[in-house]
Amino acid sequence: MKTKESQENYLETILILQKRKGNVRSIDIANELDFSRPSVSRAIKLIKEKGYITVDESGLIKLTEEGKEVAGAVYEKHVTLGKFLITLGVEEKIAMEDACRMEHVISTDSFEKIKAHAKKCMEK
Repeated sequence: MKTKESQENYLETILILQKRKGNVRSIDIANELDFSRPSVSRAIKLIKEKGYITVDESGLIKLTEEGKEVAGAVYEKHVTLGKFLITLGVEEKIAMEDACRMEHVISTDSFEKIKAHAKKCMEK
């Protein structure tokens, strides 16, 4: 299923927060992204309707299997591209900001080639 960049950012953020905190609520996402609570609530509703997350009666947000898949793929691109740019000499802050934008537009084929090349470079 194709996702929009903003949805991918939310899913990636949920994944990161789950790793960091365990439980995730809308307020955690709002704080992490520095977004308003109403904006996050609207986004969460849309992402839930697409089947990427569940929200229980206490407000805990969990990624579904499909949500984990999308979030994991976006996160892998972010980390890999960021590290690769750093090895090229890009300042870490800029590298991670660029990786955040690149992760949404790079094709799977191009990413896999970059990932393989980056792995070879980092092994040396």
